[in-house]
Amino acid sequence: MHMMYTEKVMDHFTHPRNLGEIPDADGVGEVGNAKCGDVMKIFLKIEDGTIRDAKFKTFGCGAAVATSSMATELIKGRPIEDALKLTNKAVIEALGELPPVKVHCSVLAEQAVKAALADYYRRQGVDPEPIVGKLEEDCHACSAGACEA
Repeated sequence: MHMMYTEKVMDHFTHPRNLGEIPDADGVGEVGNAKCGDVMKIFLKIEDGTIRDAKFKTFGCGAAVATSSMATELIKGRPIEDALKLTNKAVIEALGELPPVKVHCSVLAEQAVKAALADYYRRQGVDPEPIVGKLEEDCHACSAGACEA
């Protein structure tokens, strides 16, 4: 099945921004599901309530890499409050579009950012749930079989 990706998605897939890890990260979030093959890990460096740096390592399809790349771009240099409001819709809009079967990748990117922020708060001794909300433990698309496509 051939899927059409926008030029922007292809650009972020072939030239991902912020690829790598931050060894002394203030927050690390890993989400995904080895069953469907998409696993995202996002690293954050946070100073004075601002995300100074964000990097990612993603194992998955082109859309997973592109959405991780775009998500880190959207939160870098922004206050934590802005990053908390990041939605998969914003990631898709920034990329132009995603094929419907790949929308779950943008959901994973949003969840990875939130997981990293939750980790950051935990390290500060703060309960993240009232701030970040309850994190999804599993990729819904995987359980629905959408990732097999």
